[in-house]
Amino acid sequence: MGLYLQGLTMGFAYIAPIGMQNLFVINSALTRTRRNALITALIVVFFDVALSLSCFFGIGALMQSHPWLEHIVLGLGGLAVIRIGLGLALPRKGQSPANQSEPAPHMAAGGSETQSSAATAQIPNRHLGVRGLLRTIGTACAVTWFNPQAIIDGTLMLGAFAATLNAQQTTPFITGVETASVLWFFGVTLLVNTFAHKFSPKILTLLNRACGWVITLYGVKLLIDFTLAVL
Repeated sequence: MGLYLQGLTMGFAYIAPIGMQNLFVINSALTRTRRNALITALIVVFFDVALSLSCFFGIGALMQSHPWLEHIVLGLGGLAVIRIGLGLALPRKGQSPANQSEPAPHMAAGGSETQSSAATAQIPNRHLGVRGLLRTIGTACAVTWFNPQAIIDGTLMLGAFAATLNAQQTTPFITGVETASVLWFFGVTLLVNTFAHKFSPKILTLLNRACGWVITLYGVKLLIDFTLAVL
């Protein structure tokens, strides 16, 4: 039980500072129905669990022994992250800036026919659809696996701790880490989504674009790191 709690604590310490994943999950919780936001959280949890397991069992050592692999992650990660960020910050005309397959989950107040129509238009789709689901999977993969900082932090925190455990101690510890991932992302999603209706569509749009620009700047940073590493 003690090792499980240690893993749980370590898991929270590992997940909380990873801004890319958290921004993506918060954006989803603000702009999607609770059902769709929880689906997004589940997809992020899947990729996060896969990454933490990889870090725990030595992916960081693999990257250190093969510098070209780190260069690929930096380069492709930077491009993918910039594309995701610009898609949020500069949505195409006529599409929701938060999710191009879903409008913002905010209903206009008032009783007029015009306001009622606007409210109806802003109700999110009940289902993500195949394109929306594939886009969510791709984005969740990118913000998790194309994030060198997450890999580095995971290697330093989880990989280092793994070296101190024997085979019998590994299971309860890593189970605690994965439990933290589930609790964190689902907790953040439910909390943010619960209060999302209190924001007007204009505020939601501004928040969404702010998230997009932050993600874009992070992608630029990755490309700069990639250029410096290659040179």
